[in-house]
Amino acid sequence: MMQNLPKIPVAEYAQRWEKVQQVLRDEELDMLLIYADDRHTYGAAYARYYGNLPVAFEPVLLLFTPGRDPVLLTGPETIGYASEVGTIPDIRVLREFAAENEDYPFSRLEPLRDVVASCVPHAIRRVGLGGKTLMGAEIYETIVKNYPDAEFVKMDAILEPMRGVKSPAEIEVIKYAYHLANLGMEAAVKAVRPGVTEREIAAEAEYVMRKNGAEGTGIDTIVVSGPNTRHILGRTTTRVIGENDLVVITLAPRYEGYHGACGRCVFVGRPDEKQLASVQAEIQAQETCGRNLIPGKVGSEVEAMGRRIMSEAGYGENFLYSGLHSVGVIEFEPPILGPSSRTVIEENMVISVDIPLFEADVLGSRTEDGYLITRDGPVRLTTMEHLIFK
Repeated sequence: MMQNLPKIPVAEYAQRWEKVQQVLRDEELDMLLIYADDRHTYGAAYARYYGNLPVAFEPVLLLFTPGRDPVLLTGPETIGYASEVGTIPDIRVLREFAAENEDYPFSRLEPLRDVVASCVPHAIRRVGLGGKTLMGAEIYETIVKNYPDAEFVKMDAILEPMRGVKSPAEIEVIKYAYHLANLGMEAAVKAVRPGVTEREIAAEAEYVMRKNGAEGTGIDTIVVSGPNTRHILGRTTTRVIGENDLVVITLAPRYEGYHGACGRCVFVGRPDEKQLASVQAEIQAQETCGRNLIPGKVGSEVEAMGRRIMSEAGYGENFLYSGLHSVGVIEFEPPILGPSSRTVIEENMVISVDIPLFEADVLGSRTEDGYLITRDGPVRLTTMEHLIFK
């Protein structure tokens, strides 16, 4: 069964490279260097999107130059792995990525300047950088030192939104990621009861998602309860679920580099009336935004509908982040459709509606669903009911 699961075809990566070639022409770049590493939440995004490489241990650079397929620049321990799993055939071991205190006698280490010179026959005047905010000081300083006369241009604002509209293959992969999220949420909710710990609930969800094909998660699984729910960020702990407790669950399985995301609140026992009313407002905001994810609408105007509902319920100041965002090779990735965004919703986007309520006079909560945008309107990809009592 696992062999028949959806995947991104190899040919699609070459199509993505061609779009980068257009960026090189439009921006008049002599080269584009894109950084990726194994940082859990978003480090590998570029390498996965352009080369199907789940970065492990050593960082990488993707080198795009006019008229050529990309070159993958790796450390010496990555080359065999990248050759097997990735889609970029030209792989070079970068001297700058070799550990200073280790020997690699059977690897050919090439300085960055030599690799670039083999791809670009003229002086480098204008360099695009992707993933600059992730780069360590040493690699960034090395790039700048090698090209002291070049102009450097941060390119993420152009590159990241290019992932917003999904291909048919991406849609099938993301649908399966949401299938995994649905299975995980069912298992998590089933596990909620007084006497179990947050980590036991998370383990049930992660086991089911892994068993059905998840390669991991885009964010750490969040199962928080009682006072642990109050803040935007929460870590799953050994806290024991009590009688009349509130449990907030957020799952983001990763499959073939892509994500699903689902957030739910579970009331254990008898809910506090004010707490219940706050979650009901959150659900109303969620469902209102979801219904209005229509191609042609401005995303921030849809998000404003949810903010209005939360404000009328007395929780406007507790809607603490952008409630609409794209889902793809990062669980929370551009385009971000917050209050200042003017991005227009398009067919074949996958948008998460994530309604938060934190730092309030009630316990914190989150309701999150994913939607595929079609010409006929939004299709909800998450199946768990919104109001859950145990």
